[in-house]
Amino acid sequence: MDKIYRRPTQGRGTSKRKRNEKNRVRNIIMNFRVSPREKEIIDERIALSGLTKSEFFISSCMYQSINVTGNIKTFTEIKNRIDNLEMKLGEDPDIVALTYHDRESLRMILEILNSLFGKEIKHGN
Repeated sequence: MDKIYRRPTQGRGTSKRKRNEKNRVRNIIMNFRVSPREKEIIDERIALSGLTKSEFFISSCMYQSINVTGNIKTFTEIKNRIDNLEMKLGEDPDIVALTYHDRESLRMILEILNSLFGKEIKHGN
């Protein structure tokens, strides 16, 4: 009965982890849904990029700028992250002492706020 729910390639207890070129383990799966038209466009862009699907999605998510439209959810999350960073910087004001995760959060917050501020300036002209 156990085999009904398992893929034939799925091992028992021992996992064969895939490592990328920098010897990092990537064992987390992320999924999302798209429309048939969106899938066509994404597949076309992947083919033109010459990257694998995983390389394309990782690169897109990590290194391309995202157009953020401010809403209450966005501002609440930014406020919570800033409060957290303020608490950590209150303990040790050296920004270099922040963890990589905290520095990355700060970088993303500044990038989002800069993009929102930049839009306001363009509309003012």
